[in-house]
Amino acid sequence: MRNRPDGATDDHRPLERLQIVGIRYRGARPAETDERGLDAYEASGVYASADVPFEIVEPRMPETERTGDEPRDLGTVNGRIADAVADGRRSGATILMTGGNCTHITGGIGGLQDAHGPGLRLGLVWFDAHGDFNTPRTSTSGSLGGMPVAVAAGLAHPEWRERSHIVAPLSTDRIVLVDVRHLDPAEERLIRATDTTITTMGDTLDEAVSRLSERCEALYLHVDADILDERFVPSHGTKEPGGPDIAQTISALDTVFATGKVVAFALVSIYNRGQEGRVSVASGIELLRGGLTSWAAHGTTV
Repeated sequence: MRNRPDGATDDHRPLERLQIVGIRYRGARPAETDERGLDAYEASGVYASADVPFEIVEPRMPETERTGDEPRDLGTVNGRIADAVADGRRSGATILMTGGNCTHITGGIGGLQDAHGPGLRLGLVWFDAHGDFNTPRTSTSGSLGGMPVAVAAGLAHPEWRERSHIVAPLSTDRIVLVDVRHLDPAEERLIRATDTTITTMGDTLDEAVSRLSERCEALYLHVDADILDERFVPSHGTKEPGGPDIAQTISALDTVFATGKVVAFALVSIYNRGQEGRVSVASGIELLRGGLTSWAAHGTTV
């Protein structure tokens, strides 16, 4: 096993069990058929890549709780996700979240706070072509999909955050944004006004992950499939050119897993529709296989 980026010498324990939290939602709305790729993932056998027992749960929001207020409904959906994540952590499992999109990060963070307490020094490593750090004041589109990191950090939509079980907003000095190659101008100004770190997959990633690991007890590793160059995810609604290939991305993920502090790993925003969707799903399967293999090789100290 190679050294951790932060130079620590902790003995890593093997992963013991995975709780797979499958999200069949596009934001607050149920996704159609296998739009999120969950059935394709299960059929591929990729979840066995970590070579540990796993259980699949799929949290749902009862339609009777839907209000039509999108931020509130997102909070309700994420509250169900938080319950599933917390149950998994309390039972000793590490968490793999698949399906869904970036709006569901708040449920993952809320669930970790439920399980470990709001005082948990949690860090977020965000692999995405976009920062998703907009607020209603900075956004040019008003899309809630461009706001979840700002929500988690306590900068927007408090009801969405609170209904997601996030008691303590995520401190911006514990956020690392990786390869966010498309930022809105006002969004970028907001990010740079905080202590958030922006880095690439190059040499600076090791340093950024090392500093984050030193400040945190646990890490949440989030991957939006649009981190990949657009040719690998042709069905993605916000695909971007100029991104890395799959092998480069898996190598960068390995840098994060090597800390031994990853307790939750999410791969979101696969759009499984038509021939382009099959290409995107195949990319998602490769990312999951590489990520789970790396996670299992490095184990955990948390």
